Amino acid sequence: MPGKQRKQFEQRGKPREKSEFDSKLVDLARVVRVSAGGRRFRFRAVVVVGDHKARVGVGVAKGADVAQAIEKATRKATKSLVTVPIVNDTIAHEVTATFGASRILLKPQKQGRGLVAGGVTRIIAEKAGIKNISAKTITRSRNKLNNALATLAAIRMLQVSDEKGKEPKKEEVEEKVKEETL
Repeated sequence: MPGKQRKQFEQRGKPREKSEFDSKLVDLARVVRVSAGGRRFRFRAVVVVGDHKARVGVGVAKGADVAQAIEKATRKATKSLVTVPIVNDTIAHEVTATFGASRILLKPQKQGRGLVAGGVTRIIAEKAGIKNISAKTITRSRNKLNNALATLAAIRMLQVSDEKGKEPKKEEVEEKVKEETL
């Protein structure tokens, strides 16, 4: 057994390489599961990861402690990256998306307007590298997880143009986004 312990120690002693992605903890919640023996507490972390070069992802994970939950959520976010079609430091067109009770509106803005968004939508736009955008949470939902997933669904709906030069049907895009989200 001493050899196994030494191997673990060597892995821990190595400095971790710097990731190309910048991550931000958006939400941390203590969740409870009630069983016959009592209440079991876990932590749920929501993390947004982006490289400021048109790639962004959202990860959700639970863990026995805070550090474990954040680590798992960061790993999931890097695996679920979405490429944002950025045109002149903004998005190509206006888009509205819904996830759960949350509804998000994203509008392109002219050069120099800046990032006009609040909450989780602002964090996602920053991590994606969008410099000029206007966003509005249309519903009253303050649920950060649903707002983040609605923003990501809106980003997935963005289309610069189809291969054939025609815009895809809205229903097709929404169906594709639902399949990817679930």
